[in-house]
Amino acid sequence: MQDAPEQPQLYLVTPTVLEPATFADTLAAVLDAQETACVRLALATKDEGDLSRAADTLRVVTDARDVALVISEHTLLAERLGLDGVHLADAARSVRHARKTLGPDAIVGCHCAGSRHDGMSAGEAGADYVSFGPVQPTALYDGEIAEADLFQWWSEVIEVPCVAEGQLDAAMIAALAPVTDFFAIGDEIWGSDDPAAALKSLWSHIG
Repeated sequence: MQDAPEQPQLYLVTPTVLEPATFADTLAAVLDAQETACVRLALATKDEGDLSRAADTLRVVTDARDVALVISEHTLLAERLGLDGVHLADAARSVRHARKTLGPDAIVGCHCAGSRHDGMSAGEAGADYVSFGPVQPTALYDGEIAEADLFQWWSEVIEVPCVAEGQLDAAMIAALAPVTDFFAIGDEIWGSDDPAAALKSLWSHIG
């Protein structure tokens, strides 16, 4: 995942539960509909066999389209399966270990909620990108929100690319497009009958 151009790029996040063969077709349709920088395999399961099968199935789809595939949390599995990298959710704590394990060419990303400090620490530790979010509160979430001014500050001060994710809608995408490098979109589209069309509708608010 390289530095983004001035217009934000798409970063897809899979559902936490999926049937690999069926979802592979859905993913292919979405990737064919919208140029995508990276796909994150974000399954809730900790079963190595299930994770490996899903990664192997989806990698056929992403490799055919020259799209990077990273996995949430499982650094050693990313190494074992030869994936493009790992996405970590513990702020900056595991970044150095992941970088040492996966090497300089792997993608190492890090979720930092709404913390400027954690984001800077992750960048200093070797993260290729930092993700912030959710960008809006929900009834079920009482944690830190990534405010618009965080993205504004980051875009002006920090060179490490940033990703906006969580509770994205058309209005937030339009507002954050000038100050973020990537939008991580997942739950926003997968529940739709036509995820590719849902994505096209959301993405039309950029630019």
